[in-house]
Amino acid sequence: MRTALSVLTDELRRLKAHGVKHLRVSPDSIAALRAAVHSGGASVPAIAPDTVAVPATENVGKPVVPAWTPRASTTEAVVSSLPLPLPTPFVLPDGDKRARMDALCARVQSDPVCAAHVRPGKKIVVGVGSLDAKVMFVGEAPGAEEEVQGEPFVGPAGQLLTRMIGAMGLSRAEVYIGNIMNWRPEIPVDASGIQYGNRPPTEAELRYCLPYLRAQIEIVNPGLLVALGTTAAQGLLGFGAFKALGEVRGHWHEFAGKPLMVTYHPSYILRNQSNRSKRMIWEDLLQVMARAGLSVSDRQRGYFL
Repeated sequence: MRTALSVLTDELRRLKAHGVKHLRVSPDSIAALRAAVHSGGASVPAIAPDTVAVPATENVGKPVVPAWTPRASTTEAVVSSLPLPLPTPFVLPDGDKRARMDALCARVQSDPVCAAHVRPGKKIVVGVGSLDAKVMFVGEAPGAEEEVQGEPFVGPAGQLLTRMIGAMGLSRAEVYIGNIMNWRPEIPVDASGIQYGNRPPTEAELRYCLPYLRAQIEIVNPGLLVALGTTAAQGLLGFGAFKALGEVRGHWHEFAGKPLMVTYHPSYILRNQSNRSKRMIWEDLLQVMARAGLSVSDRQRGYFL
């Protein structure tokens, strides 16, 4: 909750810096925000007093988690994302892997909370790949390209991940790739309705979607998991489990009864092109290959040295 409130506060400050003085916020969202602040004693940085939330009377009666409506200069989506409900328990049906995965995908696609957070024309995203994969890669959330195609890791970082998988001697079709989140975390948009940039999911958002990831792990039953990046590692190991990714990367952990390797997100390499950075991730993947029983050649052992 503290993370979500901080995201809201930062966005309000950004809007104020751009001259925004009034925001359109529904009464339900204001009430939910007040309840969130008072519950648990969360400490929130002060918001400038001349940034005023104006009740939107036309929104009275709408649910606390509304469908995204692109609107200039509004934090409605961020405010409304604060009081996410707890995930509803569900049981996967009997059947083979494909039947169970189809049932899970149908459930995720029809989830009203997931649908409420997907902007018009965009898609809910579920994992893809082999249902008999030995290795399952887990990221945090869809980005711009992913919410358009409805598939995880298809943007620049995803293309790099595909090359990394190839360097392991595997194809993308032989592994399973998913995210904890099933929708792209929203940030306010301008009058164009286009979202530029991304934000990390909040703890509440990750908690809501995590049962769907667990179900994918149950169906695929991979030999091991690879968490890509800080937020994915926090979602699997728990917020507060570590302060810096370096504390947990390169070591084996456990999630859902599966060995879990934590490494950097492919986007880290896109920002840090040194052989040293590439070698750090590659050493993590060498451990994954060994544990998965994949052959490792001398040439592979020497990559990026």
